[in-house]
Amino acid sequence: MIRAPRFYAFTVAISSIAAASAVQAHAVWVAERALGTSTTTGGTLTGLAVTFGDGSEESDPIKRQKLITSIAGYDSDYRPIPAALHVAGPLLLLEGSRPTTVETLAVDYGVWSKTPDGKWHNAGKDEVANAQESEHNYKYAVHLRGPLTKRLPLFADQVIQIVPLGPIPQQLGKPLKVRVYFKGKPLAGALLQPDEPTDPDDPGLKTGRDGTAVMKVRNQGLNVMVATFNAPSDQPKKYSQMEYKATLSFVLPHAPE
Repeated sequence: MIRAPRFYAFTVAISSIAAASAVQAHAVWVAERALGTSTTTGGTLTGLAVTFGDGSEESDPIKRQKLITSIAGYDSDYRPIPAALHVAGPLLLLEGSRPTTVETLAVDYGVWSKTPDGKWHNAGKDEVANAQESEHNYKYAVHLRGPLTKRLPLFADQVIQIVPLGPIPQQLGKPLKVRVYFKGKPLAGALLQPDEPTDPDDPGLKTGRDGTAVMKVRNQGLNVMVATFNAPSDQPKKYSQMEYKATLSFVLPHAPE
């Protein structure tokens, strides 16, 4: 199910946390992985793997499968395609019943609180003594398997979403204009970073009043753009804020070998 974009500015008062944490830094994205060699063609078998990570440091996706609240696949006209998760050794694969052009994923990462010793605990500040920081983390992912033939819509399971406003450049270093949406509205002040796997510490830039920003495509290969937004808590006694993190992943082709 998809929703049509609503084009008007949207700004929410936010409370920021000064220091990044392992909990905050974790993003989720989808990337192609090798699964083995075909016994008939001798070619490499590949699949789309759900990845939880902070830069190049990845976490166990099987352990986190229970946190996934939604998956979906779509064809080139953004018609839904049934999709499912499958475990393949250490990988968690997202597979459609037929070829997909876009995949989406939503995760409720839970409530976390940080104590003075720097450790994060999977509980609210009402349960953790001397909690210095506390937040509810939500993570979302959109993966593009190829060039888009029409404007990317807003998907129902993506509370926060990065939408390209034109064709994705096929060469690294070229500019890409995007708009970040939150609950269907353009989001001002979201932090946008160019690539999670290769540089999670990039200072990034903030989206403008219309929710847009222009960022250079980082890699001639896998790119995982990240948008982060901290919203006021809906349960202030339990956690101080809600962090929403979205990724948009796509692959630029490399030169023939």
